[in-house]
Amino acid sequence: MYKISELAEKVGLSRTALLYYEKLQLITGLRLENGYRVYSERDLQRIHLIQQLQLGGLTLKECKVCLESKIDKALVKQRLKELDEEIKQKQQSKILLAAIAGEGALKSWHESLDKLAPDAHLDWLKTQGFSDKEALQLKWLSKDMNDHDIYMQDFMKVFQTLERWGPGSEDDTKHALSLIPTAPSSILEIGCGKGLATNVLAKCSQAQITAIDNEQLALDQLAKRFEEKGLAARLEVCCTNMAALPYSNESYDLIWSEGSAYIIGIEKALMLWKPILKKQGYLMMSDLVWKTSSPSEQAIEFWRHEYPDIQTVQTRIKQIEKTGYQVIANFSQSKSAWLNYYNPLRERLNELEPEMVNSTAFKNMKNEVSICTEFADEFGYHMFILAKV
Repeated sequence: MYKISELAEKVGLSRTALLYYEKLQLITGLRLENGYRVYSERDLQRIHLIQQLQLGGLTLKECKVCLESKIDKALVKQRLKELDEEIKQKQQSKILLAAIAGEGALKSWHESLDKLAPDAHLDWLKTQGFSDKEALQLKWLSKDMNDHDIYMQDFMKVFQTLERWGPGSEDDTKHALSLIPTAPSSILEIGCGKGLATNVLAKCSQAQITAIDNEQLALDQLAKRFEEKGLAARLEVCCTNMAALPYSNESYDLIWSEGSAYIIGIEKALMLWKPILKKQGYLMMSDLVWKTSSPSEQAIEFWRHEYPDIQTVQTRIKQIEKTGYQVIANFSQSKSAWLNYYNPLRERLNELEPEMVNSTAFKNMKNEVSICTEFADEFGYHMFILAKV
């Protein structure tokens, strides 16, 4: 016979647990005249048997049923199914934790988190030590915090000799500017890159231009170009976050954003930028849209990862109007604007292929060029000229 403390020590359970076993009638204790509770060898062995059954995921109550009658095969199969699901979840947890620890890829996890909680995702990345600029680059480019630095080094290596960092053309910029009803005296260009559109805005207007970007190298090149042309007095450059612009309300006649608003989300950008416009101000924005209602599976799959918020022109216009703007004009960016970007990019990738063939950034850009040339008739940039309401 075993006292409850002795039995507890042998089976590795607490006194409270054994009393619960007794309450469920899994074991039967006897109270001696001196008040001590004692248990038999049978109780000891029943507990060992129960513990073995519990290794299969059975609850104590289910163990009791198995002890008192034939095993319920349906119950066991259900437990087996639940266990398989638990194992699957544990394996996924292990993969994720290993990736966060730097032992695996995080791309799909970042993409999923960005879809479910984009703002919280960016805030968390900053908590992990990424700057505003790096967090946005991770969101749209590297998509993996473990490989971000290497990815961006390779990315910038490709683009360091390229004039354009996105589709565009001088004629499209001129045409969009011509659709602004009144000549602007002050322009805020958001996401100016190396300033190809900035040059057109300066040449085709008399406005003072503030050009912002989060890449200081591009701003330096833009400032140098304007200085060489004798236009430095009309330009101010600022390396800042487009989601937190350091400008007071009603500061500009015109906001210009070619292919950049998507970085923080179209609707969010329109709402954040609206107060900065003067009461009779205008905003020109270009965005990637579907040109067809039935795009190919390859195009859908590509943009599901690269730009999940891609919409048709009609859908985008409805979203724009909900944020407090009137669409006064819109047109598709020209084919030449598309090729101005993708032809030089393809040539640059071909030039670097021998030394960068194993680079993830290189492979991603190679795939983008392939998709965006083969299916160019299914999607492209669209220019929207908006009036502040």
